[in-house]
Amino acid sequence: MAEGTRRRPARRWGTFPTTADVGIWASGPSAAALLEGLGHALTALIVDPRGLRAQQQRTIRASGQDPAELAVAFLGELLLLQESEGFLARRITVRTHGRPATAAEAELRGEPFDAARHRARTEVKAITYHDLRFEPRAGRARVIVDL
Repeated sequence: MAEGTRRRPARRWGTFPTTADVGIWASGPSAAALLEGLGHALTALIVDPRGLRAQQQRTIRASGQDPAELAVAFLGELLLLQESEGFLARRITVRTHGRPATAAEAELRGEPFDAARHRARTEVKAITYHDLRFEPRAGRARVIVDL
């Protein structure tokens, strides 16, 4: 690598096609990293995240009986915040609680949707349990969302 150039880290989240809906995936070394990645993937489905500014802060909390249920609850809280306030997160920092993780608190930095500045993509209706995988030990997660 040439001196003065920085290697850009690989993105640790994204989407994948399914028969009727769309899936989001994340990879990372912990349950918190997986939730952060899934949150960024969900936001990127809804709006082009490059136009978002980290101007305002929100905090969300979620819990579940197990890590998979936590993932669905966490994404549901993000979706509820977007539907109720129009708020979309540019930065997501998650702290998980429990072993295995069954609760999480996230600090979100972002802003409400502004049609004049943000490019809307897809309306997400719900988070599903269909073909859900949340595997912190393996460093991967995937969730199907209902469009």
